[in-house]
Formats: sequence, C-alpha cells, structure tokens
Amino acid sequence: MSTAYLVVALLAVAANGFSGIAALLRFKPILPGMAAAGVPESWLTFPIGTLKTAGAAGLLLGILGVPMIGIAAAIGLILFFVCAVHTHILARDYAAQFGLANAFLALNIAVLVLGPAVS
Repeated sequence: MSTAYLVVALLAVAANGFSGIAALLRFKPILPGMAAAGVPESWLTFPIGTLKTAGAAGLLLGILGVPMIGIAAAIGLILFFVCAVHTHILARDYAAQFGLANAFLALNIAVLVLGPAVS
C-alpha cells in the first residue's frame, strides 16, 4: 500500500464520514444548499447520509485489509457524487455545495486510481 494511497484514502474516509454524519444529523448549514439543489430534506437520512457513511466505512475496510470492499466503496461514492453534481447542474445551483460535490468526486476518484491492485 503506497503512502499516497493511504493519505488520500484516510482523507476520503474523514471527509465522507463527516459529510455522511452531518447529513444523518441534519446539520443546519447544509440544509440551504440541499434546498437550492431541489433535494428533499427527507433524503438526508436515507439515501444521502446512509450511503456516504457506508462508503466511508467501506473505504476504511479497504485500508484495513479488505481491498475489494474499499474498491467497491470508492466506486459507489464516485457514482453518488456524479449524481450529486448532476443534480446541482439540473437545478442550476453552482453555489458552495456544488464545488464541494466536485471536490468529493475528485477525492474519491483519486482513492480509486491510487488504490491497491487486487490480484
């Protein structure tokens, strides 16, 4: 496991985990951005918070020695954030959370690209 992968994966675990927990707890600062993108507040628990938190846990399992789970989690998070970016574009919402969605997408792509090869 490379140092670059470990650093990027740990950063992704922290970022996705925080974001998922914030959604599960309906953290007040994220609510206006979700409304601007047309996302119902009821989606914060499931699917948004649940999927982000599960993705972070999967990335952590990948670091801890179950690489196939880590790869699957990275792919799942990439798909999640492609959908998030698409949702913001459809709503013509290019505010801060649009930038964050793109940053999370790039971070999760980096985890997948740097991830250990599974033989």
